[in-house]
Amino acid sequence: MQRTEDIVELNAITAEAVVLPVATNAGICLDVMRLDKIDAVISGNKWFKLRYYLNEVISLRRKTLLSFGGAYSNHIVAVAAAASRLGLASVGYIRGEKPAALSPTLRDAEEMGMLLHFLNRKEFQRTEDAAFLKELAKHHQDACIIPAGGAGPAGIRGAASIAQYIDMQKYTHVCCAMGTGTMANGLLSATSQGQKICAFPVLKGFENWQPAATASDVPGTLQIISGFEFGGYAKHPDRLLQFMNEWYTNTGIPSDFVYTGKLFYGITETIKAGRFPGGSRILAIHSGGLQGNRSLGKDQLIF
Repeated sequence: MQRTEDIVELNAITAEAVVLPVATNAGICLDVMRLDKIDAVISGNKWFKLRYYLNEVISLRRKTLLSFGGAYSNHIVAVAAAASRLGLASVGYIRGEKPAALSPTLRDAEEMGMLLHFLNRKEFQRTEDAAFLKELAKHHQDACIIPAGGAGPAGIRGAASIAQYIDMQKYTHVCCAMGTGTMANGLLSATSQGQKICAFPVLKGFENWQPAATASDVPGTLQIISGFEFGGYAKHPDRLLQFMNEWYTNTGIPSDFVYTGKLFYGITETIKAGRFPGGSRILAIHSGGLQGNRSLGKDQLIF
């Protein structure tokens, strides 16, 4: 069985300088950490959030990875790919009724050996309930059950390990998209003195969110920058898609409308609004995963 570190190309991680007039004019340095380069499928932070779950399944000699997600879930297809490369079986519980035709993402997961089960939206809400998970464990006794998105303490620990692959200390602000909060929690635990983690929610409902690590436990601080949800999770109005195309033209960096497109848009607009002080050194984490874009028409994006 392969080591988990060997199934992706961690040496491909780079921090690329992004030259945008809005940042340059404000005296701001903007770099993008290209986690998306480590793999086309187990992309970006997906491997990092999975890494300690993968270590667990190996150390316990389990034979199956089991997790949850939607029809275009970056996480689901990453779990399927990781299992396949490690010689494991995989099971995915998918949100929604089984469609007449599978999405491209689910087709890929199935082709990599993942056994798919479909839960209606009410049933899917139970996937965070202890009683439901206990029942699943009875039916899949050789499985390591991974929360949706790789959330949980192991996922947070994995996200924190991103800091091992770059000198984060030279940045005043580290920015990430926020879905489950796993990335924000992990990055916050890896902060330096005075450093800010700026989390940009991709859906509503983070008004009263609190990090797993309290402010007294870490030297840095967390700032949640809302207002760039574009109506909700996976919503993609033309204004967002147009920005993603412009961003790609200017930087050569692809993004997706679920996470990174909203992140890059939010960072750009926040710089325009003067909310980052002059002289700021910003690191934006490209969390990878472009599966959501596969639901769009062919002519909507230029990459």
